[in-house]
Amino acid sequence: MNDDLYMYEKELYAKGIKYIAGVDEVGRGPLVGPVVTACVILPSDFTLEGLTDSKKLSAKKRNIYYAYIKENALSIGIGIKDNFIIDEVNIYQATKLAMYEAINNCKIPPEHVLIDAMKLDLAMPSTSIIKGDSKSISIAAASVIAKVTRDLMMEELDEKYPMYKFKKNAGYPTIEHVKAIEEYGIINEHRKTFKPVSNHLNHINELVK
Repeated sequence: MNDDLYMYEKELYAKGIKYIAGVDEVGRGPLVGPVVTACVILPSDFTLEGLTDSKKLSAKKRNIYYAYIKENALSIGIGIKDNFIIDEVNIYQATKLAMYEAINNCKIPPEHVLIDAMKLDLAMPSTSIIKGDSKSISIAAASVIAKVTRDLMMEELDEKYPMYKFKKNAGYPTIEHVKAIEEYGIINEHRKTFKPVSNHLNHINELVK
């Protein structure tokens, strides 16, 4: 077991703080779909061998961990901001809005919030931790919940638009995704302010002038 992963939580438990939330996001880089955030409050005796940043886990392990966290967490809140919100306010602000939503959706109000990298203006104390998903068990758990939640959404989108291979690329700007945009155009779920989507739109606009 990686004791370093429990360092922040142990310090807070020692101060008598019981409900510690970890908050993380998934989906800031893709060209399509929402940004998804999760807020997870774990019991003080929670352990899960191998849990870390969801990006470092295989899909199989993520799904196993997702089920275990869902079953054992004290509270989980999800925040989702779609591509229209992202285009309207930018991805950074949309991520913050989604994080606030995730925290508010927790049935148990957190007494302290540990956040991966972001700084939020909250009513309760919070700590922003760079690379927090590999330094805090609570943030790592939130990372897994957010990642699997978004991946499931992308699988649904893949069924609707199989030519973009969203199940494989999760909407990120892979070579095959960019080629699919060039061949099939864009869909409503694409982020219009993200390159190369915006480049494609500009090109189309130039052609119709």
